Amino acid sequence: MAVAKQFLGTSLSEKSQFINSFKVVLVDQKLGQFSSSHPTQVKPAERRSLQIRKARRTSTGSSPVAAISEKNLVKVVPEKAVQFKVRAVVTVRNKHKEDLKESIVKQLDALTDKLGRNVVLELVSTEIDPNTKAPKKSKQAVLKDWSKKSNLKTERVNYTAEFVVDSNFGVPGAITVANKHQQEFFLESMTIEGFACGPVHFSCNSWVQSNKHHPGKRVFFSNQPYLPGETPAGLKALREKELRDLRGDDKGVRKLSDRVYDFDVYNDLGNPDRGIEFARPSLGGDKIPYPRRCRTGRVPTDTDLNAESRVEKPLPMYVPRDEQFEESKQDAFSTGRLKGALHNLLPLLMANISAKNHDFKGFLDIDSLYTEGLLLKLGVQDEFLNKLPLPKAVNKFRDGDILKYGIPKILTKDKFAWLRDDEFARQAIAGVNPVGIERLQAFPPVSKLDPEIYGPLDSALKEEHILGNLNGMTVQEALEANKLYIVDHHDAYLPFIDRINALDGRKAYATRTIFFLSDLGTLKPIAIELSLPATGPSSRSKRVVTPPVDATTNWIWQLAKAHVCSNDAGVHQLVNHWLRTHASVEPFILAAHRQMSAMHPIFKLLDPHMRYTMEINALARQALINADGVIESCFTPGRYCMDISAAAYKNFWRFDLEGLPADLIRRGMAVPDPTQPHGVKLVMEDYPYAADGLMIWAAIESWVRKYVNHYYPDPSLVCNDRELQAWYAESINVGHADLRNADWWPTLATPEDLSSILTTLIWLASAQHAALNFGQYPYGGYVPNRPPLMRRLIPNENDPEYAVFWADPQKYFLSALPSLLQATKYMAVVDTLSTHSADEEYLGERNHPSTWTGDAEVIEAFYEFSAEIGRIEKEIEERNADARLRNRCGAGVIPYELLAPTSGPGVTCRGVPNSVSI
Repeated sequence: MAVAKQFLGTSLSEKSQFINSFKVVLVDQKLGQFSSSHPTQVKPAERRSLQIRKARRTSTGSSPVAAISEKNLVKVVPEKAVQFKVRAVVTVRNKHKEDLKESIVKQLDALTDKLGRNVVLELVSTEIDPNTKAPKKSKQAVLKDWSKKSNLKTERVNYTAEFVVDSNFGVPGAITVANKHQQEFFLESMTIEGFACGPVHFSCNSWVQSNKHHPGKRVFFSNQPYLPGETPAGLKALREKELRDLRGDDKGVRKLSDRVYDFDVYNDLGNPDRGIEFARPSLGGDKIPYPRRCRTGRVPTDTDLNAESRVEKPLPMYVPRDEQFEESKQDAFSTGRLKGALHNLLPLLMANISAKNHDFKGFLDIDSLYTEGLLLKLGVQDEFLNKLPLPKAVNKFRDGDILKYGIPKILTKDKFAWLRDDEFARQAIAGVNPVGIERLQAFPPVSKLDPEIYGPLDSALKEEHILGNLNGMTVQEALEANKLYIVDHHDAYLPFIDRINALDGRKAYATRTIFFLSDLGTLKPIAIELSLPATGPSSRSKRVVTPPVDATTNWIWQLAKAHVCSNDAGVHQLVNHWLRTHASVEPFILAAHRQMSAMHPIFKLLDPHMRYTMEINALARQALINADGVIESCFTPGRYCMDISAAAYKNFWRFDLEGLPADLIRRGMAVPDPTQPHGVKLVMEDYPYAADGLMIWAAIESWVRKYVNHYYPDPSLVCNDRELQAWYAESINVGHADLRNADWWPTLATPEDLSSILTTLIWLASAQHAALNFGQYPYGGYVPNRPPLMRRLIPNENDPEYAVFWADPQKYFLSALPSLLQATKYMAVVDTLSTHSADEEYLGERNHPSTWTGDAEVIEAFYEFSAEIGRIEKEIEERNADARLRNRCGAGVIPYELLAPTSGPGVTCRGVPNSVSI
């Protein structure tokens, strides 16, 4: 069928040979008879004009065909297939750095390549050979000049290969690659030139392992997307085999070079072999529901057979090879980790660090971390440092800024902004955790905990606590006017307060904060409730703190706000950030790789939004959320941090309410409004996170809807797409197995259902994660603004500590904050987590933007989406310059840029990457 197309793709000399090998068969439609002659024997009167046009791809996914139109149909029938050559340009990405072993192996590969141990490629057609009943294949070809180009220092190296194919080959749909070298290489892309259909692109972006370690061939499909039912006959077997290989067999320990995606529970956070204090419960299962993570297959611990053995830094954790950080990302992350290690290790090595100087003595001590750096702050002189057994990398960075902290953004416009109530309130809607605030719909607030377990749960908040701050309104009037708001961490913390407060150096309340919305659109805090579990019927387990009236109440108010911020920092990190973006998305990524082919259009859509997530989650299990890891060390709940996260998953998390409009409605921050592009109207107009987020949500939703409708014009196509249905079913039934029976899971039966599910996933991976992540250092890098940990409760007048507080309230306040070591450890980590790497891909960007799919209409729609994201960025800039929007513009006010789509590298407090990549 593709003979005419192949003919058009050949050179003039080849065409003459090609013509002579055919005879023309004329079909007379009136007489139904056949006649034949060679082209040179056709008389002028009998000559038929041959009009060759490109046929539209049919619903069965067949290749382009040559259609010949005229009164009499003309068929070109080959007497014998001829062969012709096509060329491949293969782009391989070099490593920037190689260790000695890699360099030696690279030279060995260059040598053996000359001897025939090379990289072998083979084209696979979309068509079946009628004789062999197998896909049509080209002759094998090798990458040329590997040995000559092996020493090139460029980032990318282009190699060529030449294939010989038959004239009836059809269109290439796949390429197999066999790596006969000793070492893996990163295959970025391949382009085949010489076919009549034009260049055929293959976006690979994958490590190709040596046959020595992974026998067999890798398969890469062209950029032409196919639904499973449209898969060309020549690609069906390869499509199914590739998915089987990615699913693996659920056996054995995974090697770092494997490409196997599978599920497991979080049973590797503790290390019981190290001691009982390092044992942690397994998360995931009927006892403690939790999302699933990537299976590694490591052997169990000696102490607990249900706990998986640990892999500690600097040894790498397993994730499938293509999920690992690329080199530039790894360099940025390693630099940050080195910085964190130095900030943590150097104080521990100092003999003069003793209990008496663990606390900050004054606010100038904190300021000196940004001006002098940690070494001078600790009194470390060069002669002392030179005696320490530190690695060379430390000395390399010692004279630079790596041991200084960058000035957090909260200090750049107004050094004392953090002390003000209006800034405390503004950060609830424009800070790093703007998703916790709710419109207060009943007063006093009501707990959802079980009173039989937790005792009386009545709020201590009374009308008299807030009446004086309602601008003359009654409480009911303020509620009805949408003037009252709350940040409520009571139910998240109260079940754990006794256990937290029993830990050494940890003290917490379960807090509620009431805010009043002024006529100017700004919030002010008007009451803070601090709750402890009731110890008896008449125990004073709750207290309410209101705005200060004198010096003493001012310090009590500052301590109360610090406890609120500590609560908020914990919920932000453990629930809103880690659980709702990192952990809850990973099962959908695992299932996508296991159930949807790389040629599936929905996989192509999701691909940039899955980048690096599994790797950063594995690193989190290794060093952040593990027993005695950074989160336990630096946050008030300590060893109970992940218990709080798991409780939120069980009692709060719902996928159907994770989209931005649904979440805003759930929190009472918006009401349905079908006239708006995103379907809601905000009840608080100047809510920067929501206002900017809704623009991005609407853009994502529009792009996804166009994409989905292009491939699924009919609901039956969604229902009958076995890969799509298997992906969604496995995401729920295996990835979120503990909640699989919940009645709130969205159905997947129509294009509208699919668009909604995909929009939510892309929102969570991109904008939602960015809003919750990249402000961590800009706001939390100054610990008094947002202490992650508190070490003292607020004393009552009859407490022995009250005299200490009264005598020196500043010293008491600083002693309640994290210690020097805790603070610097936390600052170093959130500095790394807030950093954009140089290879970041932002929303509206894609690797190979014009060739990631072979569908021209989709490429055009994607460029429209990119343009809309650019327009949104300009709109955000205009909003940040609008003096009427006082929550993002004003004297000393930090502009809200966390949802501004683009950013340069580093800590910028802006930028929306495509994926959860840090």
